[in-house]
Amino acid sequence: MKGYIGEFEELVLLTVASLAEDAYGVTIKEAIEKRTDRSISMGALHSTITRLEEKGYLKSWLGEPTQERGGRRKRYFEVTQQGKVELHNIKALRDELWKLSKSTLSLAK
Repeated sequence: MKGYIGEFEELVLLTVASLAEDAYGVTIKEAIEKRTDRSISMGALHSTITRLEEKGYLKSWLGEPTQERGGRRKRYFEVTQQGKVELHNIKALRDELWKLSKSTLSLAK
């Protein structure tokens, strides 16, 4: 595996992918908080997004200004091809480890 993504980075990438064209800061934060039942700060999210862009796993662009945002523009995000490859790599690794650990992780008594 060439790169490495942490658990929160993986959550952010998968959330961006699931939100598709509606992936911007607030919706990403709300979706992660809803699914994980944990609170995250906007600062932690932005740091992670910046890191993922630097790694080449995310790309972003500015949308059109809206009145509801006082003329400010939203920054939208999309998983890059490189990000998709990394997500598939981490999933393959997890699947392999789950298969190897199946007998010791059984919940049956």
